[in-house]
Amino acid sequence: MTIFGKELSRKALLNEIKDYVSIALGLILYGIGWTVFLLPNDITTGGVPGIASIVFFATGFPVQYTYFFINFILLILSIRVLGWKFSIKTVYAVFTLTFFLSVIQQFTQGLHLLHDQPFMACVLGASCCGMGIGIAFSHNGSTGGTDIIAAIINKYRDITLGRVMLFCDLVIISSSYIVFEDWEKVVYGYVTLYICSFVLDQVVNSARQSVQFVIISKKYKEIGHSIVVGPRRGVTVINANGFYSGDEVKMLFVMAKKRDSATIFRLINEIDPNAYVTQSAVIGAYGDGFDRIKTK
Repeated sequence: MTIFGKELSRKALLNEIKDYVSIALGLILYGIGWTVFLLPNDITTGGVPGIASIVFFATGFPVQYTYFFINFILLILSIRVLGWKFSIKTVYAVFTLTFFLSVIQQFTQGLHLLHDQPFMACVLGASCCGMGIGIAFSHNGSTGGTDIIAAIINKYRDITLGRVMLFCDLVIISSSYIVFEDWEKVVYGYVTLYICSFVLDQVVNSARQSVQFVIISKKYKEIGHSIVVGPRRGVTVINANGFYSGDEVKMLFVMAKKRDSATIFRLINEIDPNAYVTQSAVIGAYGDGFDRIKTK
């Protein structure tokens, strides 16, 4: 039992390290999208980065300092509502992104990509930002700002993170007109926000998507045991009867994450290549090992 406990602790530690490394990679991607593609082309994004961008366009004040100051206030709210586990990673994310923003700007100083193609800069920058935020959220992190607001609302309501951020950020992007007095750049900001929200939802939902397996095999015990031991998913045995043959059969019902699909198929193929298997996508899976049920 002691050895098993150590294995669990080691696995938990590795998962935490994986989370922090993945959050850092996501933030680097976000920083590249923001400072390499959006800022040089006067394109405003949403959230606290959007506010920081507007301040930068109006005064030239470095975006990383505005970003850090506003997030410091929001982090206090995050600690009270979302708890220390989420907030600690958010604090880590805010400090990390602030650092990488300075580094990326130094390395790309004087670089002006897609100067005459603002739409392409908008698409590439928004895609990088959305993917970066999505990676951070998928590993229990956040880039701060309206991400925190979106996470708080998502905690109590079954509303997608991207949709919450979309509505929260419209006002910020619209206010960029005060600086630019150019509706074309405001429209580019809207496009950036939409693409960023869309990519964010795709990344987060792909990481959380669940699938359902129905397996009929004479070697159901071996298959069920391998699924419980391998991907560590629960298996339910259902008694069934073949309509034509009238034979009694055992049917396995399995709920798993989409990322476990290849492993489960491999295990079934190794034990019984002739097993009857169906796989279907599930809109939502709630309970132990899956998403938490959200009610009003």
